[in-house]
Amino acid sequence: MKREIILKILEDSNALLTGHFKLASGKHSNRYVQCAKLYENPAVFHKITKEMAGLWAGMKIDRVIGPAMGAVVLAYELAYHLKAKFSFVERRDNILQLRRNFNIEKGEKILLCEDVITTGGTLMELIELLKAYEVKIVGVTSIINRTNKEYFNSLHFKSLLRLDFKTYEADECPMCKEGLPITIPGIKANK
Repeated sequence: MKREIILKILEDSNALLTGHFKLASGKHSNRYVQCAKLYENPAVFHKITKEMAGLWAGMKIDRVIGPAMGAVVLAYELAYHLKAKFSFVERRDNILQLRRNFNIEKGEKILLCEDVITTGGTLMELIELLKAYEVKIVGVTSIINRTNKEYFNSLHFKSLLRLDFKTYEADECPMCKEGLPITIPGIKANK
């Protein structure tokens, strides 16, 4: 799927937003991606996940794992396309945990997924958690890669789309200086 088509899907789904946003990092930006908006149209989301699964064609993957909330539906769909098992992790007492009686076997080949990767922090935490299970992490995948760092050098890292958004420290934000109202999007905004 070409970059222009993916961008159009994001725009048509109102997943690619323009405005004044305070990000989870505390920085400000004039752009934000809310991939959850893709879930509103299952047929479109199915096309996106099928395209993502194609990035991993030919690789043996036993299980797809995504962190709740942002990647649960994504991990489920990818597992379906890859004919793999599905699990998710969630936070309890601010610690990422595998719960719900998911049983991961030693030696399983695991694909980690996230809807948008910005800092990679949650996935790095997930990688640490999975060390105790003695699995093989075959790769990391995302719909959108927003990071400019190589967090996953030792792993295969594939995403459908790379987006670079300008971010600003709050005290240097031109939108704040203009007095534009700020939106705090995403799941962390409600904590």
